[in-house]
Amino acid sequence: MTLTLYNTLTRRQEPFETVEPGKVKMYYCGVTVYDYCHLGHARACIVWDVVRRYLQFIGYEVRYIQNFTDIDDKILNRACVEHSSMEAVADRFIKAYFEDMARLGIKEADEYPRATHTMNGILRLIHDLENKGFAYPADGDVYYAVRQFSEYGKLSGRKLEDMQAGASDRVKVEDPEYQKKKDPFDFALWKAAKPGEPAWESPWGAGRPGWHIECSAMVRDRLGDTIDIHAGGADLIFPHHENEIAQSEAVTGKPLARYWLHNGMVKVDGEKMSKSLGNFITIRELLDRGVDPMAVRLLVLTAQYRTPIDFTDEAIADKTNAWHTLKDGLLFGYQHGKQLAWEVEKGENSLIKNPKFKIQNSYIERFQELVNDDFNFPGGLTVLFELAKELHREGNILVHQGKTETPPDELQRQWQTLVTLAGVLGLEAKPEVETSTTQGLSDAEIEVKIQQRQAARQAKNFAESDRIRNELQAQGITLIDSRDGTRWHRN
Repeated sequence: MTLTLYNTLTRRQEPFETVEPGKVKMYYCGVTVYDYCHLGHARACIVWDVVRRYLQFIGYEVRYIQNFTDIDDKILNRACVEHSSMEAVADRFIKAYFEDMARLGIKEADEYPRATHTMNGILRLIHDLENKGFAYPADGDVYYAVRQFSEYGKLSGRKLEDMQAGASDRVKVEDPEYQKKKDPFDFALWKAAKPGEPAWESPWGAGRPGWHIECSAMVRDRLGDTIDIHAGGADLIFPHHENEIAQSEAVTGKPLARYWLHNGMVKVDGEKMSKSLGNFITIRELLDRGVDPMAVRLLVLTAQYRTPIDFTDEAIADKTNAWHTLKDGLLFGYQHGKQLAWEVEKGENSLIKNPKFKIQNSYIERFQELVNDDFNFPGGLTVLFELAKELHREGNILVHQGKTETPPDELQRQWQTLVTLAGVLGLEAKPEVETSTTQGLSDAEIEVKIQQRQAARQAKNFAESDRIRNELQAQGITLIDSRDGTRWHRN
C-alpha cells in the first residue's frame, strides 16, 4: 500500500519518497490578505489540511508551512480606499482568516511566515540571482532574466516561443515597466518605491519585492533548498510556481520541490466565481447562513482534489444530508456506549482512546489502500459511510429490542475506527451540551419518572402518562414501550 501522488512537474503518478525518511516538508501558497476568504480558499485549505492529517496518520512527521502575502497592490488599494494602512488591512484579514478556518475545523500550520517579515531572505535571494547572472537592475527595479534559465516552462509545459507568438498583440510598448525589461517575459523581483507606498531599503534603492520572490524566500528560509511537497491552487501553476522554480533553482542548483500538487478550482452554479457575476461567496457568509462546516468539508472531500467542483444549493443540501448520516454514526458511542456496558477509562475522550481495542483492522486497511491512490479521499469516505450506516442500524435495533446483533466489544471497535478515520478527514461530531433542565437528572430519577408513568397508565390516567412522557422528551429522553416493559435512552 505505497502512497502514490500525481506530480504536476512530471505529469504522472509517482511513489511518494521524501528527502529525509519519515519526514515531510510541505509548503502551501497561502492567501493575499486584502479581503475575507472565499469558497476557493475553503477548498484549498481543506484539501491541504487533510493531506497533512493523512500523512501524519500513516506515520510521517510533517512540518507544514503556509504563508501570508501581506504586501500587494490589492492590499494597498484597499488601504487607500479605507484611509488605512497596509499593515492594518493585512492584520485585520489575517485575524479573519484564522476565525474562518477555525469554523471549518482546519488545523493551524506549524508556521505562517509573512512576506514583510522575510525581507532579509528576499534581498539575499535577489542578490544571489544577480551575482549568478539571472537578474539585472533597471532604474530601481530588478528583473529576472527568464531566458537565462534553460528549464523555464517545465512545470506548466509552456514554451517561450509559443507564449511570445500569442502575446505579441497584447504587449504595450508604452508601458514604463516594459521599457525597462531586456525581454518581455522577464518579471520583477524588486519594484522601485512609489510615492505614498511602503518601501524597504535595498542595494537597488528603496522599494518592495515582487510576488514570486516572496514565496521562494519563505520556502528557503523556513524549510531549506529542497522540500517534499509544494502545494497550491491550479491557477498558481503559471506564472507563480513556474517563476518560483526559476528563482530558487537558479540559485541552489537543486530541485525546489520533489512533488508539485495542485487542487482544482471552484465554480458556483457552473460559472467561475467572481464579484462581477454576483456569485462571490465568502466562507463567513456561507456559514452565517447556517450551513454546517462539516457539510462544506464533505462537499470538498467527495470530489477528487485535482478536479473542479461546482458549488450549488443542491450540492450543499446533499452533503448536509450525508453529514447527518455520518454524524449519527460518530455519536453512536456517546449515545449507546453506557447501555452496551463499554469498558472506558477516565479522562477526556476515554471512549475513543480505550487502549484495549486496536483499530488496525480491515476498515483501516481499505481506507489506506484507497487514499494512497493520489489522496483519493472520496474513496476513503465510502469506508466511513459503511461504518456509520452499520452503527446506525445497530443503534435502531438496540433502541427497539434492547440488544444488538453485533457483540458490544466489536461495536466499540467499529465506532473507534469510524471516529479515528473521520478525524483524519477533519470530520468531527460531539454530543450537544445538556441543557440545564437535563443536568442533575440521574438515571435513577428517570426510572422513578417511568414508574410514575406506569402507575398512571395502570390507573388509566393517560393524560398524566402523556405528560410524563412529554416532560422526559423535552429533556432529551426517549421512551420505548414494548411487551417486556419500557426502555429509555438519551437523544
